[in-house]
Amino acid sequence: QVQLVESGGGLVQPGGSLRLSCAASGIPFSTNVMGWYRQAQGKQRELVAAITTGGTTNYADSVKGRFTISRDNAENTVSLQMNSLKPEDTAVYYCNALFTNSFGKFLPRYNSWGQGTQVTVFS
Repeated sequence: QVQLVESGGGLVQPGGSLRLSCAASGIPFSTNVMGWYRQAQGKQRELVAAITTGGTTNYADSVKGRFTISRDNAENTVSLQMNSLKPEDTAVYYCNALFTNSFGKFLPRYNSWGQGTQVTVFS
């Protein structure tokens, strides 16, 4: 059974930092590309960061240079260090394993999402 448990969200002022963590179970973690998504209120879920099994990272332009994704295959966890946070980063953040479709786009592998973790950036 797939379980993805996100944690680490909270309230922070603009310019602040948060570190999110996702604990995965029931999946072959070390052989999966992993990613962080976010969904702001009234908007579609978007992929913000991905990390391959070899540690190669990809970021959405909106977070490049501010967010860092990392993984620990021994602990089956993926983390997202978020610095220089902006109000537009406010969203619920989720993790999932990823696969690449025929167009080379990352898509979520599992339909079973965790509860997410709320990040609110306010002044």
